Amino acid sequence: MPKIYEYLGIIVFFYSNEHEPIHVHARKGEFESKAAFLIEKGVVTEVRITMVKGSKPLRGNDLSDFKVFLEAYANKIVEKWVNYFVYHQNVEFEKISKRLK
Repeated sequence: MPKIYEYLGIIVFFYSNEHEPIHVHARKGEFESKAAFLIEKGVVTEVRITMVKGSKPLRGNDLSDFKVFLEAYANKIVEKWVNYFVYHQNVEFEKISKRLK
């Protein structure tokens, strides 16, 4: 389970056996949501946040913080996903402790 970011206590990660579409998971405490990236011609055109089966979704400020994070880091997340799952490279973990918005 590569952990790729931490933003204001929200852990952003991939499961090791991921599948397309490109997506990322976010967990804080017992809450977890997932964000899928819609890509057209190499550009992220939309990010869809959904529930994870068997988990309570992020909510309130945590969900808002996750949305802000995704707006700022969508392209970097996709790049890490491709590097990890397509090119089988290690990806660096980054901790972001300053509020983005």
